[in-house]
Amino acid sequence: MDAQGRGRADDIDPADQWVLNPNTGEYELRLAPSAAQSSVPGPRGSGGRDTAGRGGAARTGRTTPARRSGAAPEDAPSPRRRTGAPAEAAAGRRGRRPVQKKTKGKKVLMWTGGTLAFVLIGASGAAYLYYEHLNNNITSVSDDGAGTGGFSKDRAINILLVGTDKRTGAGNEGYGDKNSAGHADTTLVLHVSKDRSNATVLSIPRDLITDIPDCPTTQEDGSEKVIPGKQRTRFNNSLGQEERTPSCTMRTITELTGLKMDHFMVADFNAVKTLTSAVGGVDVCLAKDIKDPDSKLDLPKGEHTIEGEEALAFVRTRHSVGFGGDLSRIELQQQFLGSMMRKLKSNDTLTSPGKMIKLAEAGTKALTVDSQISTIKKLADLGAELGKFDTKNLTFATVPVVDNPAEKIKATVVLKEPQAQQLFAMVREDVSLTEVKQEKKKEKAAEAARLKGTKAPASEVRVRILNGGAVAGSAQETLSWLQVQEGVTKSENAGNAEQPLAKTTLEYAPDQADQARRLAAVMGLSGAAMKPGKSVTNSQGVPAMTLTLGKDFEGAGVPLTTPEKVPEDVQKATADKVECAK
Repeated sequence: MDAQGRGRADDIDPADQWVLNPNTGEYELRLAPSAAQSSVPGPRGSGGRDTAGRGGAARTGRTTPARRSGAAPEDAPSPRRRTGAPAEAAAGRRGRRPVQKKTKGKKVLMWTGGTLAFVLIGASGAAYLYYEHLNNNITSVSDDGAGTGGFSKDRAINILLVGTDKRTGAGNEGYGDKNSAGHADTTLVLHVSKDRSNATVLSIPRDLITDIPDCPTTQEDGSEKVIPGKQRTRFNNSLGQEERTPSCTMRTITELTGLKMDHFMVADFNAVKTLTSAVGGVDVCLAKDIKDPDSKLDLPKGEHTIEGEEALAFVRTRHSVGFGGDLSRIELQQQFLGSMMRKLKSNDTLTSPGKMIKLAEAGTKALTVDSQISTIKKLADLGAELGKFDTKNLTFATVPVVDNPAEKIKATVVLKEPQAQQLFAMVREDVSLTEVKQEKKKEKAAEAARLKGTKAPASEVRVRILNGGAVAGSAQETLSWLQVQEGVTKSENAGNAEQPLAKTTLEYAPDQADQARRLAAVMGLSGAAMKPGKSVTNSQGVPAMTLTLGKDFEGAGVPLTTPEKVPEDVQKATADKVECAK
């Protein structure tokens, strides 16, 4: 049994578990379901998935007694019988593993290609092999309305990944705070671009001083309790403390970065141990000897393949690397995650049924997700989207911070400005931190070209201003600012837009391009905000441009230009490169 008391994947004999699914005509693995335990601090909500059709019992993190004992449902065929074939034929092939079609390899590759989202907390690469079994491994918690309601294929994806230091399961007594409900010990924000060409992982320092908002939280009885917010506190208090759940960490991330999360995934210490063992170890490199009595890591310099307890010690060590703090540990964890990604996408993993089975078992057992993705089907749909970007276009970046100036003894950090806001803006605006495919470059070049050329005098700019999602009064505020301070006297307030917009846009006709360039310069608009189209007639019966203030509008005179390059002092690394920890 593993650290959480669940059956180990290597106790399973896959050769005895292959059955023919009469609905698909494909062979699948059928295993006895196992129980799942939540590693998430805070109250369990009613956000678990509906289990109708499987006994009708609500999902509470436990299975029914019949399933907990490993007994199969009455209507389920014997694991050694292939449904859809006569008993004699099944017996004649008993114990033989069916030959996999080549197309299966492509399926596995697609499902596992984006497994960064499961590095800390699981992978669904072999989910199609034994759907029901893996479904019963998953534990879910409500997002309490803090998320978007679920990812979409036609927009960027944002996922919150949290490793908690709550002590869960046997063998973890020596980790974390002994009497604590746990914290957001390791926090990552995974952003996958709209076109799936690239992805960014933001590491949030746990000791960052920030504000935690009020958090409506679903209780076990289905009622809602609002957990009061807290000003100027450590970020890691957004989970576990005062019964805060992952939905509260989601809200805190949104307040901090402006990014709305689609989903969250949470894991405890067991995740690193079981996942690294499932793939046969992860390759890491050290530039010096490390002997850390706190994390129990003892490795000489050079390259190593680590798994289990040693892997956990590696990602937990901090006193023996860099400056000996949490920021140095983050760099070490990023190296580890990049190596894990390469291992997950390697042929050694993708072509090994044994590793894929162990990985699926370990991943789903270590995984606690929001109720929007609480089934293998939903996780697989998400995994298919995450698998579309290339590892070389996956960038790890640490949120820029400096020591808290309010402290004499430095223990916490605060955002480094303006670098932090520049980085957040790049991610919000879907700007890649790495070079991406040629089509993306052409698009960026076309946007930049809209800003080049002559600019009309401000006094000749005719523009109608609409409020398309900005704070009430923004259109009038902008009108006054343009007329009084910027000399754009031929402007007018046209009221509210018919549809709200996420981003501010300026639509103009071809013969108004010089006016558009002037207004863009005045307002700090990017080429992406400029939309060549047609003019409209203003209240004077004269053709004019249309400026629609979107939800990104922060006030008159506040530039809306998105940075195109990462600030020079932002620590970042790509997942395809091997770097030795110093």
